Amino acid sequence: MTAAAIPAEDEKGGMFSHFSRDFTASIVVFLVAMPLCMGIAIASGVPAEKGLLTGIIGGIVVGLFAGSPLQVSGPAAGLAVIVFEFVSANGLSALGPMLVLAGALQLIAGWMKLGAFFRSISPAVVHGMLAGIGALIVVGQFHLLFDARPQSSGVDNLAMMPARLLGLTPFDLRATELALMVGLVTIGVMLGWEKFRPKGMGLLPGALLGVMAATLLAMGLGLDIAKVDVPESIIGAVAAPGDGFIATMLTPTIIVAAIAVAFIASAETLLSAAAVDRMHDGVRTNYDKELSAQGVGNLLCGLVGALPMTGVIVRSSANVQAGAKTRLSTVIHGFWILGFVSLLPFVLREIPMAALGGVLVVTGWRLVSLKHVRHLYSAYGPFPALVWAVTFVLVVSVDLLTGVLVGLALTLVELIPHRRSLKLKVEEDDEGEHREVKLGGSATFLSLTGLTKRLETIPMSRPVRVDLHQVNGFDHTSAEQFKEWVARRRKLGNHVVVDGPQHMVDRFS
Repeated sequence: MTAAAIPAEDEKGGMFSHFSRDFTASIVVFLVAMPLCMGIAIASGVPAEKGLLTGIIGGIVVGLFAGSPLQVSGPAAGLAVIVFEFVSANGLSALGPMLVLAGALQLIAGWMKLGAFFRSISPAVVHGMLAGIGALIVVGQFHLLFDARPQSSGVDNLAMMPARLLGLTPFDLRATELALMVGLVTIGVMLGWEKFRPKGMGLLPGALLGVMAATLLAMGLGLDIAKVDVPESIIGAVAAPGDGFIATMLTPTIIVAAIAVAFIASAETLLSAAAVDRMHDGVRTNYDKELSAQGVGNLLCGLVGALPMTGVIVRSSANVQAGAKTRLSTVIHGFWILGFVSLLPFVLREIPMAALGGVLVVTGWRLVSLKHVRHLYSAYGPFPALVWAVTFVLVVSVDLLTGVLVGLALTLVELIPHRRSLKLKVEEDDEGEHREVKLGGSATFLSLTGLTKRLETIPMSRPVRVDLHQVNGFDHTSAEQFKEWVARRRKLGNHVVVDGPQHMVDRFS
């Protein structure tokens, strides 16, 4: 039996029921999290210690209360772009008030049981947004490889890239050329390790090895390049609320930014939680509880002047693959970060900035995943792929919020073919050999929250037959969710029969 097949968070045994496994997994997550916490902070235009603070809060506080026991929270690349633009326009002092308001909005949304709503967001919009963010991170952190500061917009960063390359010379190695060398070493080690790492060392993160190699190279050659600047004590990174904190929070600019951050952070968190659920067979995510826990975490991050957080799929998948069984792994990883930055800050100050730039270039490039748009096109036709492309282009060329809003508006077009039967009827019959579930009408994102709740309340003890004969059609968002539900139940050994028109049966078989 694999690690992922053992139930997570045994409710009877409690959080300490698998201490040895969770302790080991926490070390792996810590090693993955450290370079990412600092790198995402740099990409967000704030000091590296702000990202470390968020990692500590995400582990120790959110880990205790999260609705997804194996999900790991911390600073996320998906918010780096919006934070960079916000800090550039409003200053670092405005980040705390904005984040407190965003956290409060998430907390209220959790209390109002809106967690399932975020699962109804079109995957074309979400993946287009993440791809756009990834592209912006790549073109922004490209300049950090040259020991230079990124520009204020993605278009400006893209326009400056040729000048950076043309300014290089192999005959006069100065800080620019040396920093680029260090950054390329980081990228090379990360990619090389991913391709050639031994099977027995699969859990050792490439980002950590890349940063270590770059740091040792810079130290060994005595390179005069920019290094990470962290305070002697992590307490020095805490920025308590000052005068005018409440007044700043109530300004229109801060309110709009808080709504955007709360929406994007919640969507990324809950989609990550859904992905984590597919990795193990244990306790399922309580989406409302997870949303509330994220709200508490972001509220605290705002009060101490840290970065915003989300549930992060890279750290979460490392946690599951390392054998974590309960939330204890996430909590301990937060203490590992706290202990390291408290006792060994001088080690962090030896890390070249270009090395963190290299980590973020690779991270951003991985977000620009074309497999999602290829899947959307092959499974659902050109329209979802068009939504992905429009969202991506607008995120890169205009701004993140515009891209997401236009993408969401475009998804409304999918309702037109179903305009006469938007209501979805769900009938259940438990009398026969199978648990019968009969759907009628159109399955769209408008009815997805209710459909998901009904399907997930069906016990695993009996086989299920889903009758789709009266279904007029699925939009791509509902089809993706329904397909995942069928696949997960079959993976867990539950017999699921999908009956209906042949094209629907083929889609979900």
